[in-house]
Amino acid sequence: MKYNKLIRDKIPEIIRSKGAVPITHIASDEEYQQKLKAKLQEEVDEFLEDNNEEELADILEVIYALCDLYNFDKDKLEQLRKDKAEKRGGFKDKIILDETKE
Repeated sequence: MKYNKLIRDKIPEIIRSKGAVPITHIASDEEYQQKLKAKLQEEVDEFLEDNNEEELADILEVIYALCDLYNFDKDKLEQLRKDKAEKRGGFKDKIILDETKE
């Protein structure tokens, strides 16, 4: 079976433990960037389909990997989130903008 996708570091080990042989390679920086973004989309799609905490945790894992890739500080990212929530609010009030009129 062919996959051609980014996988977690211990997956080859898990595949071997099940008696299969994983064929892998180490991504170049460019390929890693592309595959990591594709992985984010994959995980978001899975969350949208299943709506569970495990899929949400997978999204967070990819976000942390993106932080590492782009040298973004995770604490700063959280601060940016908090600052934006303070200035513009969060989504707790469930407000839907239907339209605006001039």
